[in-house]
Amino acid sequence: MPSHSEVFRSFLQKRGLKLTLPRQQILEAAFSVHDHFTTEQLYRIVREKTDLVSLATVYRTIPLLIEAGLLQQSLRTSSRDTYEHILGHPRHIHWICRICGAVLESDLEDVMPILKQDSSRYKFSLEMVTLNVTGICWKCQQSEKDSQ
Repeated sequence: MPSHSEVFRSFLQKRGLKLTLPRQQILEAAFSVHDHFTTEQLYRIVREKTDLVSLATVYRTIPLLIEAGLLQQSLRTSSRDTYEHILGHPRHIHWICRICGAVLESDLEDVMPILKQDSSRYKFSLEMVTLNVTGICWKCQQSEKDSQ
């Protein structure tokens, strides 16, 4: 499997763009995070290593990373988009607590046969699956029971 740098460099070349130092630094910062992150959080991580990258550059680079298949928008919570790197990671379901905002993940592979069967039935070409489930986590359920 090609590295995230190789994938991004190849993607940019096909678009007539270069892998500049700021883009490389943003890419490396994104792959150093093993959790969901916002644009602002990614910017802070980059700024710990260099002050040559602006927030605007981070905002412009994230869509390129998504289009290259390296990041995905994972959640939208509190009116903020969060992202995660996906190269080499199994697809997964996000279980989001609507009370505390906790995010749990589980493997998507168990549901893929059903989705593939439905896509075939509807003559739909399945390209990408993102699945977010909203509900109440066990801790918040317990808190509600305790307060009654």
